[in-house]
Amino acid sequence: MKITIFGLAITSSWGNGHATTFRSLCKALHRRGHSIVFFEHNLEWYQNNRDLPQPAYCDVRIFENWHEIAPAVRAELRDSDVAVVGSYFPDGLAALEEIVSSPVPIRAFYDVDTPITVRKLKECGRTDYLDMRFLPEMDIYFSFTGGPMLQELEERMGAPFAVPLYCSVDPEKHRERPLNPAFACDLSYMGTYAPDRQPKIDEFLCETARLLPGSRLIVAGSQYPATIDWPRNVERIMHLNPLQHPELYSSSRLTLNVTRREMVIAGYSPSVRLFEAAACAATLVSDNWPGLETFFSAGREVLLPGSAEDVVRYLSGYDAGELRRMGRAARERVLAEHTSQIRALEFEHAVGAAKSRNRQSRALSVR
Repeated sequence: MKITIFGLAITSSWGNGHATTFRSLCKALHRRGHSIVFFEHNLEWYQNNRDLPQPAYCDVRIFENWHEIAPAVRAELRDSDVAVVGSYFPDGLAALEEIVSSPVPIRAFYDVDTPITVRKLKECGRTDYLDMRFLPEMDIYFSFTGGPMLQELEERMGAPFAVPLYCSVDPEKHRERPLNPAFACDLSYMGTYAPDRQPKIDEFLCETARLLPGSRLIVAGSQYPATIDWPRNVERIMHLNPLQHPELYSSSRLTLNVTRREMVIAGYSPSVRLFEAAACAATLVSDNWPGLETFFSAGREVLLPGSAEDVVRYLSGYDAGELRRMGRAARERVLAEHTSQIRALEFEHAVGAAKSRNRQSRALSVR
């Protein structure tokens, strides 16, 4: 298949999980023989922080102005088998207009931010990248969020076919590595600043640091306000090259996962960092949310603290062997269910199902 994708970013992973998601999926689809064209608006933030300017597994088209690139978009859509618009693509509405008026057989929307998108559609009927009127025109609504949200998209919002396409990991990149003394710590957290995540980081990480002043903790990620009062034993890393992510995970006794508020409310919204850390056999400490049990088993593959005191108990009460066994159990779960290869197969299956639905619909209309 030829697949044309319009996404927020694939060339820069600085401060966003979209690039990680698209890289993992596109690489796996390319390995399975598909060709991919990826359109990316040249945003200043990513332009100055590109860590993969030319992926080997897709043809990236970076553009400055939609009107200037539109003829090239139409040319690519004419012989594409599938067209996908991703959430937060800056020219999403224009791209969707082109797709619905093109001959491309399968039209899809890939929502990496489903709860946020759905809330805005309910409130306003549109977002900056998706209008409610396009939902019935999409053959597939790929969603980072599973569970009841999929039924709501179909029954209340007009999406004909909503399916989960969760984030995934590339096992070649995310695997257990030898301990790196530069990252050796008791507890680490990696993620871009978000106001709704910070209270849990304050509780599970900062308060733990204060309770264990002799410990070392690391927070890696950008955009944190200078006003945050980090404890002295919390080390800040502004940006960590993706090549070093596995080293941080493999060098941390515990790795913290914190979920955005809207994802917690919706449930069934695992983050890519959660899967990546698990793939590196990191011992996961996570906030709890509906549906988490469908991804990891509490107490065996993930620890679910209620307070900083629980995190302190994990660090002081579990020996290294217990923590290592838990991390490796999480790794086995991810390798069995959440690799990029599995996501590529799920993508293909959904496209095949959408084609079948379209054929049946045409046959009924002829009758």
